[in-house]
Amino acid sequence: MSYRDEIEERRIRREENRRRRRKQERTRRMIVGGLAAVIVIAVIVTAVLVTKKLTGRKQVNPADVAVPEYVNVNLLTPNEYSRPQIPLEKVNGIVVHYVANPCSTALENRNYFEGLKDQTGSKTTSVSSHFVIGLEGEVVQCVPLNEVAYASNNRNSDTISIECCHPDETGKFYDSTYQTLVNLCAYLCVEFDLKPDDVIRHYDVTGKICPKYFVDYPEKWEDFHKDVKKAIKILKK
Repeated sequence: MSYRDEIEERRIRREENRRRRRKQERTRRMIVGGLAAVIVIAVIVTAVLVTKKLTGRKQVNPADVAVPEYVNVNLLTPNEYSRPQIPLEKVNGIVVHYVANPCSTALENRNYFEGLKDQTGSKTTSVSSHFVIGLEGEVVQCVPLNEVAYASNNRNSDTISIECCHPDETGKFYDSTYQTLVNLCAYLCVEFDLKPDDVIRHYDVTGKICPKYFVDYPEKWEDFHKDVKKAIKILKK
């Protein structure tokens, strides 16, 4: 092989080596770029899942939710003791109560809340509820869904409250009251993107024996959750 041929062969090998390195570099960049894209997608998906897990639901503006047609809207007069008109900006749960006043009606309990506006003196009471369900299953709305009701202590700021009437000291509801409670809770769960487990007892907030029957018989509370779950499925069909 002549010197000139040897030089040419070296040049060809160098060129081939350069092409090979460029190809390897392109391949490496493609792999790195692909991995980076996968990582970015994974981070985004993880962030979405974590956010969903933390919030557990989409946030719904309470002002955008209408009450069912069977609800008798009889709002309290704005006052500092039972309807302070404090905005309720989010709903993370529903709290079930019993009125602890056997045989009283939904309207009577609503009117009790209304009468609190006339209190005088240093000893005053602040209490109310968004809804009261009566002995025959009737429902009275006392406070708008986008306002705080004074019912559930430190959960007033993010829950809807429902008081239930009962015929005796056991606190057990009539079937008519129970069924309306199931239906109303299911409706609110659908509207506010809540789960049955987001429906809690006053007892779960403060330890107060309320609603008494569901505290005394926790298995009945579990049955209630199951009934709410069934009602939610029906509403979502």
